[in-house]
Amino acid sequence: MKLLKKFKEIRGDASSRKFYRNKKNNSIIVYAKKDKNKNLLIYDAINKILLKNDISAPKLLNQNYNNNFIEIQDLGDKTIYQILKKKKFNNFLIMKKVINILNKLQLIKVRRIKNFKDKYYEIKYYNNNVLYNETNLFCEWYVKKKLLKKKQKEFVLEFKKEVRFLLSKLNFKNQTFVHRDFHVSNLMYFKNKISLIDNQDALIGNKAYDLASLVDDVRLKTSDQFKYKIYNYYLSMNKNIKRDKFKNDFEILSVLRNLKIIGIFMRLAKRDKKKKYLKLIPYAWEMIIFRMKNNKVFNNLNSLIKTNFPKNY
Repeated sequence: MKLLKKFKEIRGDASSRKFYRNKKNNSIIVYAKKDKNKNLLIYDAINKILLKNDISAPKLLNQNYNNNFIEIQDLGDKTIYQILKKKKFNNFLIMKKVINILNKLQLIKVRRIKNFKDKYYEIKYYNNNVLYNETNLFCEWYVKKKLLKKKQKEFVLEFKKEVRFLLSKLNFKNQTFVHRDFHVSNLMYFKNKISLIDNQDALIGNKAYDLASLVDDVRLKTSDQFKYKIYNYYLSMNKNIKRDKFKNDFEILSVLRNLKIIGIFMRLAKRDKKKKYLKLIPYAWEMIIFRMKNNKVFNNLNSLIKTNFPKNY
């Protein structure tokens, strides 16, 4: 589009959206020809829900849906990820602030809001079918590239059986607002506030999911001790949680999420030529193995993966 050529394109995320900075307006133009219902309409609807609940997110300034773009508030380019990587501050104190935002997020009761086309959008549920289909991306993209063809069919059958088994072992009901990509690269530090971006995938799901995204973030390598500190701080803020049940769900969702992520990163590399994501796969494996080792619920999956992908052990 001619209109967008006068603005500077800025680095985007793993999606197909494009972002342009309009310095004159202190704004960002989000362009999305593909999946524009999710990337523009739903994105703004979720942002509105967050803002309504006193959680900082990009405000809508203008919309031109017919031409595939919206204009939103510019929240700068400093992420919590960048701040943590520099290690100039107490990283645990920063993560405590992030957990405080997660707690606010999980208190959201709004399920329905009007989008900018004056139609109601209702947040959908993160049910087991959605989780199952997401985890299957591991088979569709990673297994097909990395496992001998003659072994693939048997592995996929066993893998899918184990995923269904793990989903049947989840304790918590789907009744909590889940961002789905709650990690430090999606948290901006702007005007002394932490703001949330990339909000279009939010669903109503398991209370443990966003904590698993944060603690076992593939983009940010942290020590086991640091992970436990963040996890335990969350528990200290949520004293009514049944700890054993929550730990079980946290571990299952972390493993399934990182298997999904391995599939997505392989897809980004092979289909979209975004090869930079491949370097994150070894750490995703590291966390999958770390979370599986002390919970018997993973015995069969652990054995299956160890047999077929021994190099990751």
